[in-house]
Amino acid sequence: MNRARFQMFTWLLWLALPLMVLRHWQVWDRLPASLAVHFNAANQPNGWMSKTADLRFDLGLLAFLLTIVTLVLYFWHRNAAVTASSWVVLLFFYGFIGVICYVEESVLAFNLYGTKVNAGRVGMAVAALAIGSIVGLIAFTRGRPLPATDLIREEVHTGKTAALVMVLTLIPLLLMAAEMPAMRFVMIILSVTLLAATAMAWDGFHYLFTRHGLEVRTLGLRLKSVPRQQIKNYTVSHCWPWCGYGIRGMGGRIAYVWTHRGVRVDTNEGFVFLGHAQPEKIVHDLDAMMKAAH
Repeated sequence: MNRARFQMFTWLLWLALPLMVLRHWQVWDRLPASLAVHFNAANQPNGWMSKTADLRFDLGLLAFLLTIVTLVLYFWHRNAAVTASSWVVLLFFYGFIGVICYVEESVLAFNLYGTKVNAGRVGMAVAALAIGSIVGLIAFTRGRPLPATDLIREEVHTGKTAALVMVLTLIPLLLMAAEMPAMRFVMIILSVTLLAATAMAWDGFHYLFTRHGLEVRTLGLRLKSVPRQQIKNYTVSHCWPWCGYGIRGMGGRIAYVWTHRGVRVDTNEGFVFLGHAQPEKIVHDLDAMMKAAH
């Protein structure tokens, strides 16, 4: 039943297409032949398109995004259970599609009434969606805390190179914040978010191996707890090609990586990938953890 409900809400996302057509139909006769569809940093139009071309472009873009979203959700849950984190991701996609529709509505409002497109509001919505989704995913996937006793060993996996790259990325963001007053708040939010990611990469992922199981932490925050009883096996592995860096995946399949090497820990709920430059040390610590439990 949970899977059927999830699939139903996934397909309901496609209602955005006919709703967009309906909105254009409502104002079609009042729209100018040429629409302003692109704006500079000062909110002045610098790109135009016929209203027919604009409708085709918007529907094509929306259909493309909906197709990607549907495929991602389908393949992700084809062989996995629908969990609370799945609903968090679905809500994120609803919010993202809603932002796309809001942008198009803002473009129509500008051409109908001269109302300025509020780029700052769009940026704040995207930032809120991203931050809310990250917090929700961590909250629903980290599991229950393990007893803070019987620590066997702690390993740290840092991403200092990635942290330095992110620090360099901060410079153009701050320059844009100074040069673009309309986007200043958005740039500040992005800068703060990037600064937090930089701190996380510099501090790294802390793997705590205890007699009760494995915990993953960063900046003193608990990200994941894996009870010893849930661990089925583990092996040195490479992160899958599209893994990337940081916290990747969701639900029962998640990776903590600043490199493509590490250890895949298979559990009753999926797997946890622990990135590390010396994965053999992680295997050794897991062996010690499993033996100490007995």
